[in-house]
This record gives sequence, structure tokens and C-alpha cells, in this order.
Amino acid sequence: MSKCEQCIVREFSSLKALKKDELLKIADCKTSFTIKKGDTIFSEGEQVNGIFCIKDGVCKLSKLSQNGKEQIIKLVTKGELLGQRSMISDEAVNLSAVALEDMEVCYIPKTDVMGFFDTNNEFSMNVMKNICGDLKESETHTISMAQKTVKERLAETLVYLESTFGKNEDGSLHIQLTRDELAGMIGTATESCIRLLSDFKKLGLIDLSGKKITILELNKLKKLAE
Repeated sequence: MSKCEQCIVREFSSLKALKKDELLKIADCKTSFTIKKGDTIFSEGEQVNGIFCIKDGVCKLSKLSQNGKEQIIKLVTKGELLGQRSMISDEAVNLSAVALEDMEVCYIPKTDVMGFFDTNNEFSMNVMKNICGDLKESETHTISMAQKTVKERLAETLVYLESTFGKNEDGSLHIQLTRDELAGMIGTATESCIRLLSDFKKLGLIDLSGKKITILELNKLKKLAE
């Protein structure tokens, strides 16, 4: 049996609509590899010519501003695909993808995917829905950046990190972002982010230990994020 057929990860992406013979074709043409923490999957402006299926691990999608500051647009985890929009629009990617932890990724060339659009309508619709979902997330992120204070955005982000990626055995957030990365997610200067984290700790909302962040009062953070 094809490894693609056995892979449970495909059930969380557009690939779940592919039929057995299509999965066999993908299994023959895909390339599987490991990406170490901190390594780049692709860079802004690169022509990727295919899609990346995240089998395990988490990466950040980010964009550099004109002054060189990183803005993190989204965190992507297992079961998600990268490069769908660029594949269809035939454009270079407009974001960079960098691993936040060790990852297992499969790469499927564009030439082996595009044919499915003509033969599998469900797959085509799934891809379109996922792209629309990404656009909606982007709109929500833009609205949050425009309408919420930095304090509210930090609270919102901490809640998101715990609810989406979970906690370690010691209770700290599983995804450990640097202060620069956290600042990049909420759209503020690193110094402001550090000061707000210190304020949250003084209020008893979180605990800090090096890069580790532990949420102590989740409900209060949720209320602050509203």
C-alpha cells in the first residue's frame, strides 16, 4: 500500500479528496525530507513549482518589511499544505517559511498535481476552499492589527498558541517563540513585547522562565483579548 494512502495527515488537507490511483501517482513523484529547526523551506520571491505537505512539525510564514523587520503572518502545522496559491497563480511565493522545530515535509511537484484539477472536481474545490480560508485568516489578522491594542494582540496570541499547539509537561507553551518572533506576530517592537510580557507576569497572568511562557490565567487572558 502507498505511504500516501496510509498517511493520516492527508485527511486534514485538500489531498483527502484524491483517489487511490491519484495517491499512488503522488507517492511515486513526491520527495520526503526532514527540515531542522531554523532552516528555511522556501524564501519570499522564490518559485517553488509545487506544494509542500507538512507531515510533522511547525513552521512560520513571514514577510520582511522595507526596514528589515519580520512580520509573522501565520504558523503552519502538520496536515496543512504550503504553496497552493502560488502553484495555481503561477507566481513566486510572497512569504518565507522557516521551521520553528524539526519538521517532516513532503514535496509534490506542480506538474504532478495540476492534472488532478481536470479529473477530480472535489480536489479542485478543496484547494479553492483552503485558499479562501487563508484569505479570511489574513483579513482577520489585518483587522486585529488595525483595531486591537498591542496588549490585546499579545493576549490573543498567547491564547492562540496554547489552544492550537498545546503545552509541555511542565505547563509551558509547546511552541517556544523568541521575543523577536513574538513581537513579529503582534506587530510591535521587541522592547514593547518584552515590557508587556513583564506586565502580564506582574499581574499573575503568565509565568516566564527564559524563553518559556506558562499561562496561569487563561480566562483572564481571553477576556483581555476581546
